This record gives sequence, structure tokens and C-alpha cells, in this order.
Amino acid sequence: MVSIKIRGLVKRFDDLVALNQLDLDIEAGELFFLLGPSGCGKTTLLRAIAGFHIPDEGQIFFDDDEVTKLPPHKRQTAMMFQSYALWPHLNVFKNVAFGLEERKVPKAEIKERVEEALEMVKMGGLGQRKINQLSGGQQQRVALARALVVRPRCLMLDEPLSNLDAKLRIEMRTEIRRICKEFGLTAIYVTHDQKEALSIADRMAILDAGHFAQIGAPEEIYRNPKNALVASFIGETNFLSGEIAGEPSGEFWTVKTKQGDFSGRMGDSDWKPETGERVQLSIRPECLSLRESAPKENGIAGTLEESIYLGETAQYSLQTNEGVVRISELNPRRVVRDTEQTFYAAADPEDVVIVPS
Repeated sequence: MVSIKIRGLVKRFDDLVALNQLDLDIEAGELFFLLGPSGCGKTTLLRAIAGFHIPDEGQIFFDDDEVTKLPPHKRQTAMMFQSYALWPHLNVFKNVAFGLEERKVPKAEIKERVEEALEMVKMGGLGQRKINQLSGGQQQRVALARALVVRPRCLMLDEPLSNLDAKLRIEMRTEIRRICKEFGLTAIYVTHDQKEALSIADRMAILDAGHFAQIGAPEEIYRNPKNALVASFIGETNFLSGEIAGEPSGEFWTVKTKQGDFSGRMGDSDWKPETGERVQLSIRPECLSLRESAPKENGIAGTLEESIYLGETAQYSLQTNEGVVRISELNPRRVVRDTEQTFYAAADPEDVVIVPS
């Protein structure tokens, strides 16, 4: 278990600045996720922490030890790749033992540690199986055992579940969290899968063009996005344009829009916009309800473009003067399909998040 500190990290590839003056603290034993659109720098940051990229500027610390220029094998980390990278000509036992053999660990200890690692990932007794005899989920468990057997100070995971089907992804992400917590591992995890991150991360960072757009716990980032990129990247949202009407009343600010006045709260509590400043309102589909009459506040008028019934939810597309607004109602008791009538999407003020325009 190790804490990680990053200070002023810069990484360039020719004229491209992939990481730009990043500062980050990861606590010992934390399961920390890196997310963001393609090309944002998340894999570059992971590889810099692992030692595969040497930064152009800045420092990386494991606890109080600076490791900025140490090669990967001296950092006592383990990397789990998207492609598994298993040796097809070796059986399960030999694949897991490979890193220990390279480290010249005694044979008796190798046997003990490999068996322990296979038990950790629920692959006990399968050491003699060939890799091509395993399912995708079992291969992923072998890759995880191989990473764990060297007893790393930090476990790095780069899109580890992207090659699995949906059911296996859910099963394996739960297993990864269980193992990390049970054995006190610090883990850094890169993924495109927002549900994966929301369901098992302790904290996460959203990257944008080499910068941190926001860092926080999953519920904090989902409920309180600081800008439009974070709001749209984590989950689905609707945006309305408007301008600040004046000073807030308690927690809530009034925003003038084409749909009338809206009451909402700041995604970033430290941000204080000026009166008349252009802003955007972010409203999640599940925070909107479909109504036949206009609400007293926070109502978006429109006509139904589409209704989809999914059993546990009903999804509506409301055509408005701001474009299409998506609504998702949980446990619907009726499904509206009238395309002629004017309807209203209504939201509570605490579910309307104001972000910079």
C-alpha cells in the first residue's frame, strides 16, 4: 500500500502537451479512476506513474520516495493491460509465475505465492489449464493474478475489462474492488466506462486536454459537475442556455432562459458569476418529470417527439425551442404517447445545476 503524490507534471510528445502541470494526491489504499474523452491524457498519466513515460517536468512520489525517473521494475508496481498479454504457450501457473521467476524468487515460494494469487481471483486448482481453454473472464482473472502475485505497492489497470461482455464486466469490476480492498492495494484505473467508475471508484479524476477538469468522489462529480464537459461526460444531461438574473436567494440562483426563469444551484460552490453573465443549466434526464400543466417554476414546454417504454423506465424526447430534451421516468405508472398536446418537463431547483457557458 502506497500513497502517490504528483507535482507539476508535464509530458510532451513533440509539439503536443499531453499532460500540463498536473497536481494530484492519491491516498494509500485508494481505488482511483482516470476518465475522459479519447486523447485527454489519462493513459499517458497512468504510464508516467508506472514508469513507462518519463515526464519532461514535475515530480512523482510514492510515499516520500521520489520515483520520477525510476524504471518500472524498480517502482514495485504491476500493470494490467486491456489485451491481457498472456503467454499462449504457457499454462495458467506459468503465466502467473513469470514475474516471480524473473525476480529469481525461490521455487517453493513461487509455488506458494502463485497458488495464493489464483485463490484470490477464484481460479484455485486451475493452474495446469492452457490459456486457450479459458473463457474471457477466466483469462482476465489470470491477468489479475499475475499482477497481484508480485505483491505490488500500486496496481495499475488500463481499460482491463473492455474486451469482456456486459455481464462479465459487472462481475469482474466487483471482483477487482473486492480484491483491492481486501488486500489494501492502492490502485489506479483507466476506463471509458462511466458506470464502471461510478460503481467502484473511491474517487475519480476527469481529464480534458491534459488538465484535470474535476476530481472528486463519484456522487460528487455526478451531482455537482463544475463545467459542461464533466456534466456531459459523466452520465447524460440536458443543457439550457440563460443568464444570471441577480444575487442568489440562499443556495439557489435565478437564471433567465427562453423557457422563463429557472431556479438552480452552482455545480462549483466557489464560482460566483456576475449578473447578466451567460451560463448553462445542466439537468439530468432522471431529474425531470413529464407533466400536462405548466409548473410554477423550472418548466420546459414542448411536444412529444418519441416515447419509449422499457418496463422499469419510460423515456421521452420533448421537442422544445432549445432543442430536444430527454426525460427518464423510473417505475412509470402510465406511458404518454400524445404527440399533439403541449407537455412540460419539470425539475426541482436542487436538480438544476448551473455551470459556466
